[in-house]
Amino acid sequence: MNRILVVVTDPVIRSGICNFLKAQGYAVAEASNAADAGLQFDSFRPNVIILDLDIPSEEGTRVFKFAKARQPDFPILVLAGHAAKSFETKALERGADHVFVKPVELVKLHAVLLQLPEQLRSARTAASSAHKDQREYPDPFIGTSATIRRLREIASRVLSSESPILLQGETGAGKGVLANWIHRNGPRAELPFLDLNCAGLSRELLESELFGHEKGAFTSAVSTKQGLLEVANHGTVFLDEIGDIDLQVQPKLLKVLEDRVFRRLGEVRDRAVDIRLISATHRELLELVRQQRFRSDLYFRVNIVYIQVPCLRERVEDIPPLAQHLVRSIARNCGRQEMCISGSAMSALKRYSWPGNIRELRNVLERASLVAGRDIVTPEHLHFQSALAPELSRQGGLSGTLKQMERAYIHHVLHDEGGSIERAARRLGIPRSSLYNKMKRFEIPHGTGRM
Repeated sequence: MNRILVVVTDPVIRSGICNFLKAQGYAVAEASNAADAGLQFDSFRPNVIILDLDIPSEEGTRVFKFAKARQPDFPILVLAGHAAKSFETKALERGADHVFVKPVELVKLHAVLLQLPEQLRSARTAASSAHKDQREYPDPFIGTSATIRRLREIASRVLSSESPILLQGETGAGKGVLANWIHRNGPRAELPFLDLNCAGLSRELLESELFGHEKGAFTSAVSTKQGLLEVANHGTVFLDEIGDIDLQVQPKLLKVLEDRVFRRLGEVRDRAVDIRLISATHRELLELVRQQRFRSDLYFRVNIVYIQVPCLRERVEDIPPLAQHLVRSIARNCGRQEMCISGSAMSALKRYSWPGNIRELRNVLERASLVAGRDIVTPEHLHFQSALAPELSRQGGLSGTLKQMERAYIHHVLHDEGGSIERAARRLGIPRSSLYNKMKRFEIPHGTGRM
């Protein structure tokens, strides 16, 4: 609550309030009417308005409307010319958070400003609790396998921790769903959860998205912008594919984790921030550290709590309940009656390797649900698009021998991991020595998959 817009007609009163607030360390903008207030609101982006109701009634109404349109619980403190109870009640009904009778005691005004963040947080918590049971979130722990039970146990243990969490796992394995679950069940559950996928973002765009920028910080910065860290203050920030963060941005993120401060682009003063960081990657961060593409000090800061998210092929027994859950959800979203999966279709789902994991499973089932003429998904409705499928087809498809399928899959993983034995072995869930032995037995040449 450090950016205040003062909308007061009387220049003497307005100047006195603004000078007092500036002396207390607030950033202040001022306006004498609703039109000026609207312009300042868009450019200055305040988080509190002090409004003098001595301005014409319709102008006061305009100020309330554009503030509440941006945020229904936007804090507005009203200055009233007299102490009539009906006047105060009317102001509160319009959405005022507090009413002061002029001449306002500036010390009391300051005290109310200091209490506003906690009052706003309590109000949001109450509103969120009232609607909590109406919301439906994906469950990251569908299944009965030992692997998924162990994942739930580990995630439950770290809920109350404030330490950064690193989720490691393949693309589509459900890292984002797990991050959301940790936030919703942790101490910051009623506060913001904001996520950003860092993959493919340029340094300039990533910095702007994370830290925000001041007007004029760069050519296209035509207005001030809050960054993700500022908007998510007191809540949780989820950075997906953290391994793709530009090297020049990494020390700034490290400063946030160590000192809990940051600077907007084009700004010279530090801003305090309190967030819980959850990050995720499908890459081997240690390998990136060795390649000097990821800072070692940042690695140790984001990796305080490490959770390995299993791929779908490591928990084949969870495919039936997961597939049935997804099909029911898809049918409900499409307005169709409840659908089911035939036994032969379920067998085909269990035989497939799912390199795209749960995301690919959902895509396959969504397409199958759309093309199925009845309320049951059968094998002919399934369409696998993985790069592995053609290779298996050439070797007899799913009717080939176990040796043929294992060789084809190892070959596929090596290609997918760019020839890295370490990453391929980790993805396959076996030691490197075992992978070398299998490559020798299946006559897979060293260097397979390298560009």
